[in-house]
Amino acid sequence: MKRAETFSLMVVLTGSLLGMGSCNSCQSGKKAAVAEVYQPQSPLFDADSAYRFVEEQVAFGPRVPGTPAHEACGDYLAAKLTAFGAQVTEQQSDVTHYDGRKLPMRNIIGSYSPEKETRVLLFAHWDSRPFADEESEEARQRQPIAGADDGASGVGVLLEIARQLQQQLPEIGVDLIFFDLEDWGQPSFERQQTKGDWWCVGSRYWAKQPHVENYRAKYGILLDMVGAANATFMKEGYSLQYASGIVERVWSIARKLGYGNYFPVQQGGYITDDHLSVNEMKRAPSIDIINLKRDTRTGFAPYWHTLNDDMRNIDRNTLKATGQTVLEVLYTEK
Repeated sequence: MKRAETFSLMVVLTGSLLGMGSCNSCQSGKKAAVAEVYQPQSPLFDADSAYRFVEEQVAFGPRVPGTPAHEACGDYLAAKLTAFGAQVTEQQSDVTHYDGRKLPMRNIIGSYSPEKETRVLLFAHWDSRPFADEESEEARQRQPIAGADDGASGVGVLLEIARQLQQQLPEIGVDLIFFDLEDWGQPSFERQQTKGDWWCVGSRYWAKQPHVENYRAKYGILLDMVGAANATFMKEGYSLQYASGIVERVWSIARKLGYGNYFPVQQGGYITDDHLSVNEMKRAPSIDIINLKRDTRTGFAPYWHTLNDDMRNIDRNTLKATGQTVLEVLYTEK
């Protein structure tokens, strides 16, 4: 029910204006049914543009920290944010990981209207997993994944949002963060497991020492695996625990826009993701928009952490549903 020209959405609340019901209504002298029109306040989210941003990231190859592909893609992301009018800040550090090696970490931050006190935080991780540990064959398990959905899709949506922000700023300030080293948790195929927090390293680093001293946002939205056909963004557990009101606001807007099939009124599991440390350090009450499944062993899509996480899974309709919903949240915020 989307209209490309005006993107207005009509929701018929009672009755029908066509057919026998309408005739009966006229004959009885009753008033015709009234149609309520929901008029979005956000600019049009361009799914083709978002798709290209996903495709361009994947074209670098696996964005594994410490590789040329990772460095080149990081430069690309920083340049895109700059081109889209953001004030760009980077956090770079060498992080000692579970196996003792030092890994380069690079968080890339783009701010709009940095002078405004009321802010919304949008974030995604941009690195891709160095192991396809959900593959059944050992040789394939040790290969890095393309991360088209797991990583690139959320970043692609945020880049299109950045492009829209450049053209029309909302009333509030917005910060976009591309977190690094989210997906280098120790693989299960390694027999000796090292105790520690090896996932979501970039977001934990930022949550402890943000780019702005004493940073606080009104709320935050994490996008993770938001590009697959028939995605189901069930209400994630930590999101409900820390920011239930934001969950309800986002899901309500999605339904008004006609995307209720992507945002079902169902609760999913608790996912250790980049929003967790942002919540724990009280930088922003944050939610996770993430594709969760009830009919798979892992709770995620079948290609999760496999070599099949490539562009074949990316669907423009899902990018549109995610991006337009988040844009509408931003542009209806006061």
